[in-house]
Amino acid sequence: MFISSAFAQTAPAAAASGGDFMSQLYGMAPLALMFVVLYFVMIRPQMKRQKEHRSMIEALAKGDEVATAGGIIGRVTRMSEQFLHIEIASGVEVQIQRSAVVQVLPKDTLK
Repeated sequence: MFISSAFAQTAPAAAASGGDFMSQLYGMAPLALMFVVLYFVMIRPQMKRQKEHRSMIEALAKGDEVATAGGIIGRVTRMSEQFLHIEIASGVEVQIQRSAVVQVLPKDTLK
């Protein structure tokens, strides 16, 4: 009724042929290619940035001048495992998480 008799007769012959595997393989190739491009364009650079940020956080020392994610700029006065104390003005000290530091500034940036 809905399927023509000529199409119904050729369907089993097409399924039995070996060309079906190759057509599936060619159908998967664009998907694999997109994943490879996605890895090199997005995932790998993000992992590299995370690694650089982690090494920067671990290398912080007392006296470093830093900028935080919130835009606060100050000098590191005390350090602990998870937190930093930074002096943002004379006699004003705040406590922040280490992960909030986004940049270590060059020496003598703060005057």
